[in-house]
Amino acid sequence: MGASHEGFETRVRDSFGRQTFMRTLGATLEEVGEGRTTIRLRRDRAFGQQHGYLHAGALIAVLDSACGYAALSVAAPGSEVLTAELKVNLLAPAAGAAVIARGRVVRAGRTLVVCQGNAHDADDPSKHLATMLATMVVVPAP
Repeated sequence: MGASHEGFETRVRDSFGRQTFMRTLGATLEEVGEGRTTIRLRRDRAFGQQHGYLHAGALIAVLDSACGYAALSVAAPGSEVLTAELKVNLLAPAAGAAVIARGRVVRAGRTLVVCQGNAHDADDPSKHLATMLATMVVVPAP
């Protein structure tokens, strides 16, 4: 994974706390490890689509954040990450009470970090909802 950066968990949790979109969705940062994160999203009617499932946009946003925070956990202090590219496969409708999105770093370079994300039903982990491959770009913190 590269050089370990002391204080990465605090940096990730502080950044997540400032992200108003995740707060709007009601998402919570459940776990932070070096090169990995877990975010939980409770299914809310306010973020549903016409059939009652969680809207794909909300699911993708949480997967994107899980990947982004996994990347931030291995980025050098004084830097941030932004999504440069992502590809998502939606595998099943999100109909359960909550979704668990896990992001993990596949490879971290100085500028680009490739991550994989997977979303599962919180009550039935065997129900794989979506998978994502994302590239994050490391930038200086504003």
